[in-house]
Amino acid sequence: MRKNHFCYALDILAGTKLIAEAWDTGGLYQVGNFGQDKWKEWNGAFRDDVKGFLKADPNTAWNLHERISGSPDIYKLGRRPAGQSINYITCHDGFTLNDEVSFNTKHNEANQSQNGDGTNDNLSWNCGVEGPSTDPEVERLRIRQIKNFFTLTPLSVGTPMLLMGDEVRRTQHGNNNAYCLDSDVSWFDWHLCETNAEMFRFVQELIRLRLHFDRGAGGDAIPLDDFLRDAHFQWHGTELDKPDWKFDSHSIAVAYRNHATSSMGYIAVNSYWNSLEFMLPSLPDSSSRWIRILDTSLVSPEDVADEQRGPEIIGPTYTVNPNSIIMLRFDSPPGSANRKVSDK
Repeated sequence: MRKNHFCYALDILAGTKLIAEAWDTGGLYQVGNFGQDKWKEWNGAFRDDVKGFLKADPNTAWNLHERISGSPDIYKLGRRPAGQSINYITCHDGFTLNDEVSFNTKHNEANQSQNGDGTNDNLSWNCGVEGPSTDPEVERLRIRQIKNFFTLTPLSVGTPMLLMGDEVRRTQHGNNNAYCLDSDVSWFDWHLCETNAEMFRFVQELIRLRLHFDRGAGGDAIPLDDFLRDAHFQWHGTELDKPDWKFDSHSIAVAYRNHATSSMGYIAVNSYWNSLEFMLPSLPDSSSRWIRILDTSLVSPEDVADEQRGPEIIGPTYTVNPNSIIMLRFDSPPGSANRKVSDK
């Protein structure tokens, strides 16, 4: 009977996803070494390096390059699956994504521990004002930064993880250790789904993009994860083939080509406080064109293309606004469904 029970348990657990938070409070850190390919792992380096780059910390460009491409420095891609890395920014511990762009320091007074609990190392940036703000410029910057975090998570090689509530800007009012509270600090306010419907839509479209990025030879939808797994990456800066890995660099661009589908994609990230003009990779022939899939500086619904059908980009460059990310996709000859625009 015990043997039968054991076999039954194995059948039930056979498809279970095993995910490790591969560190502990004693200082043990096993990300990249936990259980080989039997476990997926929360990639703390992805979280920290994306945060650092998007708030324009120095010496972060090369690290972002590693995180976008699946953290080969950690997971030794080729010997371990690309999906080994659980790419995330926020989880049950720490700030919510809204608080990540709204607070420079934790505010855990409600926990009655004299604000001594919870981590002090949040890598956050309040965009100029601590806490809620009615300044429209601050609010626009915060929305843009939240979109940037969301964009890099599913568009990087690996397995994306999102924290419930971030898609509607749930806040814990600066509390980064709210497990002990049964109050509006830790509750989910369902009214946020209406208040922040545009952010909710943005995340929905990103998920759709992740699941249905391209079409194969048979016309079947190809998930972005599959597309990137077989893609060749080519790194650029504002100029083609000249990526800037210097200490004070705050911009990066990457083009990826999937030879199986003869398709290309292009992402440019600008964490500077000024706009930057990026040269676009050349396309196979005169009938090809770049289609804008995403620009986090634009307001809804222009920020992300519905059903991946965005406007055509005219010209050899694209101006990426401050603190913004753009994504373009190479498309087949123009059809009537696409409209031409210039970024000028």
